[in-house]
Amino acid sequence: MADTRTVVAAIGIAFGLACASWAVYETKHDAAPGAQQGRARQGSSAPSGAAPIAVITAPVKQRAINAGIEAIGTANANEAVSVTSKTSNIVTAIRFSDGEMVQAGQVLVELDRGQVAADFAAVNAAFEESRSQFNRSRDLLATQVVSKSQYDQLEATMKANEARVQAAKARLDDTYIRAPFAGRVGLRRVSLGALINPGTVITTLDDLSAIKVDFAVPEVYVSELRAGQTVATRTNAWPGRDFGGKVVSLDSRVDPATRAVTVRAVVPNPDAALKPGMFLTVSVAQNRRAALVIPEEALVPEQARQFVYVMTGAKVAKREVTLGRREPGFVEIANGLAANDKVVVEGTLKLRDGAVVRDLGAEEAAAAATNGVAPANPSGS
Repeated sequence: MADTRTVVAAIGIAFGLACASWAVYETKHDAAPGAQQGRARQGSSAPSGAAPIAVITAPVKQRAINAGIEAIGTANANEAVSVTSKTSNIVTAIRFSDGEMVQAGQVLVELDRGQVAADFAAVNAAFEESRSQFNRSRDLLATQVVSKSQYDQLEATMKANEARVQAAKARLDDTYIRAPFAGRVGLRRVSLGALINPGTVITTLDDLSAIKVDFAVPEVYVSELRAGQTVATRTNAWPGRDFGGKVVSLDSRVDPATRAVTVRAVVPNPDAALKPGMFLTVSVAQNRRAALVIPEEALVPEQARQFVYVMTGAKVAKREVTLGRREPGFVEIANGLAANDKVVVEGTLKLRDGAVVRDLGAEEAAAAATNGVAPANPSGS
């Protein structure tokens, strides 16, 4: 009997807990729609009470910009060669040091000339003998002791031997490897006693008194290019320094793949500051012209398009613009803005089209005017 009462009590407790849990569940779900509606009403009313977004603006200005052509070029030596040998031979003397300035015709390397000198002596002796016989036959021809055919044969032999002498002398001269022009040699790449073959690079030789700069210019600018135009080149190796030069020639063809023409300029390089292979920025000087410009930080790129936020009263409007030339810190606006429009330069990441904003720069200017103090220029424009 006691066991029965215990089971009944347990069942009653379990039923009570189940009823209490269901009541809690019903209460929460009945209250949820109201709470959600309240939150929705609160969210819908938030924008109307949101604070304006603080931004800094700058006016669209008209200023003179450089209408010149800018391109990327590569520095090349005025003259450049790899010094090599014409024959296979052994190096017997090296007459230069790494990085040394040499003169045209200066001997750089000497090769073994023992066999070549002996060959030269042999053919030279043969030439002298044939020349002597020819001179005697010329006197005997007048007395008809020597026939005309014998005379001609002796003359031909002499001339053949003379050609052999010239060939042997050329081979003897080739044992002296000379600088073809004045310039600066590079690193030595052979050692004393080394056997070198035709094409073996002994060193390099560069004339750095002037630098040739080749750069590609789009075909639309071909009509604006001509020999004699002034150019300014710059390199990161020498920050803040411009190297001036002139355009000397244009390629006769436009590259059909890039639709660009190669232009060559010559830049004086008296202190050898520019080295062959350097990466150079080239500006071809032209007249300056007036253009509408804005600070670069005002641009909002989206894929291949460029936008800006323009002040329209207390709000901003997102507007697409077409860019022109660039200058340090500024960019030309070819289309999309008018003079004295105000564009947002700081705070663009928080903005959307039609957003309400506060122009901190304008507020600062107004406060400064009230206090008679010149305002700061946070936009840098």
